[in-house]
Amino acid sequence: MPALDNRINEKVGRRIPTLRRAMEWTQEKLAEKAGLHVTYIGGIERGERNVSLKNLDRIAQAFHLTLPQFFRFCDGRGGRCP
Repeated sequence: MPALDNRINEKVGRRIPTLRRAMEWTQEKLAEKAGLHVTYIGGIERGERNVSLKNLDRIAQAFHLTLPQFFRFCDGRGGRCP
């Protein structure tokens, strides 16, 4: 099952900079708003960290999103992606 774990880490990792760039935030700004360390944010974005739901919720809240909204990934099929 490790391959599945890597895919979700990579998918979450790609979602964060997409949202961050939409807000014109640096990793430092997101880290500050979420109350997390900047190196932790970088590790998540690279898909290297197995982030907890608690920390994902902190990140989502920094973007003013709920967790269900955070997990609305762009699917590349013309669907909206917040």
